[in-house]
Amino acid sequence: MRFSVVLGSTALLLALPAQAQVAAEKPPHLAPHRVVYDLSLASSRGARTIESARGRIAFDFTGDACEGYALKFRQVTVMQSAEAGTKTSDLRTANFESGDGRTFRFRNDTGSGEGPGQSVDGSAERKPNGPLSVRLKSPKRDNVSLDGDAVFPNTQMRDLIAAARAGKTTLAMKIFDGSDDGRTVYETLSVIGKRIEPGNLEGLEEPARQEGLAKLARWPVTMSYFKPGRSDQTPIYVLSFDLYENGVSRALRLDYGDFALKGEMTRLELLPEKPCQR
Repeated sequence: MRFSVVLGSTALLLALPAQAQVAAEKPPHLAPHRVVYDLSLASSRGARTIESARGRIAFDFTGDACEGYALKFRQVTVMQSAEAGTKTSDLRTANFESGDGRTFRFRNDTGSGEGPGQSVDGSAERKPNGPLSVRLKSPKRDNVSLDGDAVFPNTQMRDLIAAARAGKTTLAMKIFDGSDDGRTVYETLSVIGKRIEPGNLEGLEEPARQEGLAKLARWPVTMSYFKPGRSDQTPIYVLSFDLYENGVSRALRLDYGDFALKGEMTRLELLPEKPCQR
């Protein structure tokens, strides 16, 4: 059965016109954009029940595949529970990944409004046939060698789009994004749902109905994060979203285990792009 599927796909590709083949082989393109998601409580479970939650994610993604991509991200969440009262979390991230996916610069600042927050600042480099080299500036200076198979976030996103286009239903990858203490490589497993064809606007928020997205295909994706070597256990975090071919996401669901948040797209601006000749 497997060989017949592969041969059938090859025959179909060979039957396509040359121009269509080029289009099919074109690597995934990440579009610069600004997007805002409003957060609310999706579910709560466990001993410490969250009664309500609200917040916002602001996402600013700029650059191109030649010079690299810069991300500015902020998530503010206010949660209310009878046991703990009102808790506020504030996460700010700024990073830059080179166009070839070899170097990564990151800074993450977290706070809760209760005393000083925490800052992780550093850079990382993927070396051919070698470890992932991380240089930390804070919370203290250090050099760390990590799993050389790990990729950075934009590389992961491009590979995920390529897998979805190819009809794959799962994608396992190791990722380094500088989060937590800047020393952790996560194992991820992405489950890719059925392709949603361009023009299907049913149930979409108004910002997602604009022409720049409406003409693109998208896929429902569920991405689970695991601690290194623990991919056979319960994930520490699960992120679900609809992924467009240009890297824009909608219909967020952030599952932290004891509770989950949903994110509704309330604003989207697709930014102008300059040609990138590689």
